Amino acid sequence: MSIELPLPSSTPNDPVDLRRRHALKTGGLAIAFLWLGGTGAASAMISARRQPGDTAAAMADGNPPFAPNAFIRIDNEGPVRLVMPSAEMGQGVYTGCCMLLAEELGVGLDQIKVEHSPASDELYGIPLLGGQITGGSTTTRATWSVLREAGAVARSVLVSAAAVKWHVDPSTCTVERGVVHHPKSGRSATFNELADTAGKLPMPDKVQLTDPKDFKLIGKPMRRVDSPDKIKGATQFGIDVRMPGMKVATVVACPTFNGKLASLDDKAARKIPGVVDVLRLDDAVAVVGEHFWAARKGLDALVIEWNRGENGNLTTQQLRDAIADTARNGKGIVARNDGDRPQGTVVQSEYQSPMLAHATMEPLNCTVHVTPEQCDIWVGTQVPMRAVQESAKITGLPESKVILHQQYLGGGFGRKLETDWVEQAVAFAKQVPYPLKVVWTREEDIRHDRMRPMYHDVISAVVDANGMPVWYGYRTSGGSVLARFAPGAMGKDGLDSDAVECVAELPYDIPKGHVEWIRHNMPPGIIVGWWRGVGPTHNLFVVESFIDELAHRANKDPLQYRRALLQKNARALGVLNLAAEKIGWDSGALPPRVGRGIALGSPFGSHVCAIVETEVTPQGEVRLRKVVMAIDCGIGVNPSSIEAQVQGGVLFGLSAALYSGLTLKNGAVEQSNFNDYRVLRINETPVVEVHRVINAEPPGGLGEVGTAIAAPALANAIFAATGVRLYSLPVNRDLLVQNPDALKSVVTAAAPERRDIA
Repeated sequence: MSIELPLPSSTPNDPVDLRRRHALKTGGLAIAFLWLGGTGAASAMISARRQPGDTAAAMADGNPPFAPNAFIRIDNEGPVRLVMPSAEMGQGVYTGCCMLLAEELGVGLDQIKVEHSPASDELYGIPLLGGQITGGSTTTRATWSVLREAGAVARSVLVSAAAVKWHVDPSTCTVERGVVHHPKSGRSATFNELADTAGKLPMPDKVQLTDPKDFKLIGKPMRRVDSPDKIKGATQFGIDVRMPGMKVATVVACPTFNGKLASLDDKAARKIPGVVDVLRLDDAVAVVGEHFWAARKGLDALVIEWNRGENGNLTTQQLRDAIADTARNGKGIVARNDGDRPQGTVVQSEYQSPMLAHATMEPLNCTVHVTPEQCDIWVGTQVPMRAVQESAKITGLPESKVILHQQYLGGGFGRKLETDWVEQAVAFAKQVPYPLKVVWTREEDIRHDRMRPMYHDVISAVVDANGMPVWYGYRTSGGSVLARFAPGAMGKDGLDSDAVECVAELPYDIPKGHVEWIRHNMPPGIIVGWWRGVGPTHNLFVVESFIDELAHRANKDPLQYRRALLQKNARALGVLNLAAEKIGWDSGALPPRVGRGIALGSPFGSHVCAIVETEVTPQGEVRLRKVVMAIDCGIGVNPSSIEAQVQGGVLFGLSAALYSGLTLKNGAVEQSNFNDYRVLRINETPVVEVHRVINAEPPGGLGEVGTAIAAPALANAIFAATGVRLYSLPVNRDLLVQNPDALKSVVTAAAPERRDIA
């Protein structure tokens, strides 16, 4: 990864007044309550100062002698413990957060042990999301100041403890690798030795944060703190949980949305060796076994009849047509309006985006033990407190008696922002006396996903005599995730802000625009969910494909066209120029049916440009040759994680654009596994270069940025290679065949030689 274009620092280094910061955070609770739907579940949210619940949390965590806030635990021996507010699902936040804490605390990464946090909106709620939620590329942005301040607070108190012990001025002490030194007298004491004294001292009102120019860890490439255990197989994911007396179940739910169980014959299943029980819910059946294979064999032996319900005949085409009609003719909620559309030449296009599954490498699973007194849950979730709240409703227990034991997540991508599989596991476990691990098969995981919505978009522009846009219009329609997930966050007029993110505000200098969202009411039972990249993923596909279309119509180079529109946006222009330079945009002509496509956006507080180079064979196959990514995410905490996240994100997005889409037949999802819900394979994966603009701006998001920008860059590259503009995803290879004989020739060549049999 190359480091480019250093910019002057703009980060102030004034002392942080923690009392003032606390007041600001409390004052911002109105926003948080909106996200929580007005439940009032949060009180102060993530804070470097002590909160009312800190004492109880520390007691439950072994009562360490020094626990200055919700995150830091220092015992009389052993490493510093960091209680993480967010979930780790492969995005590397445990490492980044350790770096933030270690930088100010004065320890090495090897001296920190990371712990999953308990479920608590009060202590670990992310202000940007209004609860203990990991998503939206918010963790680094939310913890950037708080964890640094938490480290600085702890360091200040520990130094004061040493100064009290030695009767010296704290300013004459230094800290290095968890040891406080007094150079003048030669005395020193470890943090462990000072923990008891530090735990009795008051917290400081102000702390001094390290000047960015003096950072020792932040900005340096670091190995992930969770890698060693993962390499040797010691990391416990949710699917790895083992409990004494535990049984294992796998499930099958009604294949249609809102369908119900009509009848069940389980006699054959109960005769299979290892099968323990068969459990029922209104819409699902679980077979319990001594191990997973017995449960799976039992599941296959069930004879089930389903009441398929009102969606029994629903098809993809019916849903697509209905959403398209809503987009064209429905009454929109205005997200942006700069006045009437001016006179001039109007260009208009329509785009479609499919429903998508998350398909995490770790299928959904949850282990639950319900007793009359308590419900224990072992699961990897992006929303711990929500899982607790829903489980309390099912068991009838108070929330304080529902204990969630967070686990590492084998991927999330937004799927584990939901709690449906946790609720199902609790409902099954409530029926048995033993701990029950419920594991979904891959087929169940894909067919009963909380899928990314299908969208239909109508985009238009008024262009001047030079083909440059002076006005743009946008009408987008699809199911609303936000309306269900956080209804209080909807605009006062019912606007879903996620549905118009990255289109209500463009990086380009287009004087006027009109943007509308038209909510499509999905058929009963079809519940849409967050998918990596959320709203920007589909909006950037539309906007950046259309910008390319306008450039082609004006007979202008797509790079130069964008440059002309970015003269007032230095950061976006910076990533555009960097990506173009690194791929050698002006280096000469490419071979036939090879093209490069540009896409630019500013999602999740960052700025990104992707350039994809692809070859399209005469038979319509798309071969990825190279991807260059330029990213401006502000201060980069761990360059290694930045590179990994951008690479992984863009490959995730390219997989979806090339292969992924859920289709419905007779009311059920047709796809079931990676054979028909395809992802990129190793031999199909291109080289992905990541180049970064260096500056001192506040951190932006990363986990979803690469995914959000992938599809339009690919679509524009395919157009450059073939002249075929794609208005829907995934890529339709039939449109890319060079001529009818091309496909015929490859089929003939692959066919076995015919032999007559006497």
